[in-house]
Amino acid sequence: MWLLVLGGFLVTGSSNALNQIYERRTDKIMKRTRMRPLPDSRMSLTESLVVTIAAGLLGLFILTYYINLYSGILGLIALVSYAFAYTPLKGVTPLSVFVGAFPGAIPTLLGWVAATGQFSYQGWILFSIQFMWQFPHFWAIAWKLYDDYMSAGFQLLPSGGKNSASAFQTTIYTFTLIPIGLLPYYSGMSGIVSAVVITLAGILFFMQSVYLLKTCSDIAAKRLMFGSFIYLPVVLIAILLDKI
Repeated sequence: MWLLVLGGFLVTGSSNALNQIYERRTDKIMKRTRMRPLPDSRMSLTESLVVTIAAGLLGLFILTYYINLYSGILGLIALVSYAFAYTPLKGVTPLSVFVGAFPGAIPTLLGWVAATGQFSYQGWILFSIQFMWQFPHFWAIAWKLYDDYMSAGFQLLPSGGKNSASAFQTTIYTFTLIPIGLLPYYSGMSGIVSAVVITLAGILFFMQSVYLLKTCSDIAAKRLMFGSFIYLPVVLIAILLDKI
């Protein structure tokens, strides 16, 4: 388990570092990112490349050699798609969020494959929950930091701005988490206790998105953002504790 944690940490770190290398110029523009090591000149490009490549290779080696081949392949797919598909698309189209949702949802599937050695439907259920969760999560962040993202040329909201259309799409994706969250129960992965907890969490999360649709305010987006921070660990911990 600790080797899985270490390998996943290194691959994720490498992916995020590649993102910062690619966006080092736009990071200088945004208030949120201008103090990162590269735009703040605390690290050279050469140093960052050495650390990033070493972390990525070591992480993929650990996942492949000490866990299993499928875990290594999933780690590689996540790294490549995040750094070389999602990252460059951020400045081109709001669909980058859809592309980024795939590597963002891989960790749960990778964990299942690491434990079982196979791609079974249970792993894909976990993947689907995390996949759908990312849309309200990222759009809430993009809404709250809209001006900062726009200054760097990143258009991440689905309808091009902080408007009712973007809020409506956020609400739709948040609502889908309620039925998807019941899949672990109906598939036999977990019991009725976690199903109740997940449903209540889904309803509360959905109501936060409804508040965003009603007000189209930064306060509502901030609440939804923090709601997303709470929702996902609650769901995964509920499934785990129900099995224990």
